[in-house]
Amino acid sequence: MRIALGVTGGVAAYKAAELVRRLQQEQIDVQVVMTRSAQEFVAPLTFAALTGQKVLTELFGTEAPANVESAIEHIAIAQRIDALVIAPATADIIAKLAHGVADDFLTTLYLAATAPVIVAPAMNVNMWEHAATRENVQILRERGVHVVAPDEGYLACGMTGAGRLAGVEAIIDALLEALGIRRDLENETVLVTAGPTCEDLDPVRFLTNRSSGRMGYALAEAAVRRAARVVLISGPVSLEAPLGVERINVRTTEQMHRAVLANLERATVVVMAAAVADYRPVMPYASKLKRGTERLNIEFEPTADILADVSRRKGERVLIGFAAETEQVAEHARRKLKEKAADLIVANDVTAPGAGFDHDTNVVTIFRSDGREQSLPKLTKIQVAHRILDEIVELRRSAQRIGSSPEAR
Repeated sequence: MRIALGVTGGVAAYKAAELVRRLQQEQIDVQVVMTRSAQEFVAPLTFAALTGQKVLTELFGTEAPANVESAIEHIAIAQRIDALVIAPATADIIAKLAHGVADDFLTTLYLAATAPVIVAPAMNVNMWEHAATRENVQILRERGVHVVAPDEGYLACGMTGAGRLAGVEAIIDALLEALGIRRDLENETVLVTAGPTCEDLDPVRFLTNRSSGRMGYALAEAAVRRAARVVLISGPVSLEAPLGVERINVRTTEQMHRAVLANLERATVVVMAAAVADYRPVMPYASKLKRGTERLNIEFEPTADILADVSRRKGERVLIGFAAETEQVAEHARRKLKEKAADLIVANDVTAPGAGFDHDTNVVTIFRSDGREQSLPKLTKIQVAHRILDEIVELRRSAQRIGSSPEAR
């Protein structure tokens, strides 16, 4: 997820550095945008160092330092971000936003953005309570802007009252709420498998597949954001585990099988997103195979069917499988749903544009055990992950409704 963080010129500008850190802990990529007055309180270098990215400041600047981006990019940035957060937001910036003034990078970005906008005001209590500010805030709220009301307390000006920048957690909660991300999995332990597995042919070569692990890692990231405890069993991938996720590295299908069974007892939800090898050589060669002129015959045997094994131990767990297909996607998915006794099968055609391996997007259809099917448009993998988690929450609620009905007693 990528957001733009607008920092404006108030004493609370230094608190934006703490907000950047917390956003990064939530695995959110932060692009900082600063007004000129904000730079009087905090140097752009601070945010450049924290984010590892250039800080956006001027629309037409020509003498910006190397760490400051000064180009007309507001449209491109507006199209890339998932949300715009302005914290702290001064009375001046709130007035500009309310009245459509676009005289710097931040205000122009605001007008160009179609993503959710979160504004966290910080100012003197009298400025906050002034009729003009109140009216401007109301205008923003009516336009769909999420305003995080300031806290009350001792202010930098020496007065006491409302005007302190809201706490970092309150701002993050508002961001997650604006993005439709809920903390509705706090009672769940989610076991996710991800990535490929490898089966050795000889000490140098192995059989594997094109899975990048991105879908499984997106599921782990989305689940931990929604307050679940997450165990990620991963094949070899070049991805970092999301913060707060317990990662277990494996290489072969047998290793993944053992790791899943070893951690199954504590899991309440199992998501089998890994692309495991279905076959392995019966007898891997002990030394490297040398080039020859004759044909080479290698005998293969089936690997363990991890999803089927978990299905036999399913109990009250929610079980989700994946079906990466190249043809007859729906038929294969429905058969797999029935044979594996899964609650959901998430299927996709890996040959479709923007879907499948090594893409940031995916196009999937969700098949439910009750016969319902839902085809999703092309979405980012983190968006797909949240849609899958929404299904898990719905399954839990449906089970609770059935369990509490008079007929069930």
